[in-house]
Amino acid sequence: MTGVVDARGVTFGYADRPVVENVSLTVAAGAFLGLVGPNGSGKTTLLELLIGLRRPDEGSVRLFGEPAHAFDDGERIGYVPQDVATANDEMPVTVAEVVRMGRYPHRWFRRFDDADRRAVQRALDRVGVADIADRRIGHLSGGQRQRVFIARALAGEADLLALDEPTVGVDAESREAFYELLHELNDEGLTILLIEHDIGVVTTHASEIACLNRELFFHGDPDAFVETDALAEAYGGAQGVVHHEH
Repeated sequence: MTGVVDARGVTFGYADRPVVENVSLTVAAGAFLGLVGPNGSGKTTLLELLIGLRRPDEGSVRLFGEPAHAFDDGERIGYVPQDVATANDEMPVTVAEVVRMGRYPHRWFRRFDDADRRAVQRALDRVGVADIADRRIGHLSGGQRQRVFIARALAGEADLLALDEPTVGVDAESREAFYELLHELNDEGLTILLIEHDIGVVTTHASEIACLNRELFFHGDPDAFVETDALAEAYGGAQGVVHHEH
């Protein structure tokens, strides 16, 4: 079975200490995968392995059918790293300039043209930040910044969006609007990989769950996940899930 991401027996460690061990999973095109696990469980490392930012010590990862570590079609992946909502307060660039960065892999050595400008404008409009295109990124709220970095991925015409705890430091109202946007993008066919510390949010929004604590304890339907012991096993004790109603 192959998908957008196909990991087989993936193991990775730092200084001989395994952080991810023997993980196998496939993420199909159009999936919305929520990756959960306790702090220090290897979630960020696994995400980086899945999108080719790290190479496994053992096993393999294929990304769009190619070895992930050698994948060079970077515009197909939009990556929003951890804490981007609270970082770069002094970043001296505008919203439009950040979104334009998504077009760089398409340009090679040519000048920015009308097709690039249209792609940037579509992305700004799609995530609802066109009206603040001239504002400095450091002057935005956390929720606004998240939308800008997603717009950058959309401007690059990404097929896969990878987000690492994107709502840290974002207020509840902005977080809800953010997840509504993710739902819409996923419904339009964008594949999403998401790390989120709030398990209730993940089980409410994602189409599938992967529960990790170095090893993979569960990968499948969110409702099935809630009914299993995987959560308690991964977190090492009794755990409950609080669902977020809309």
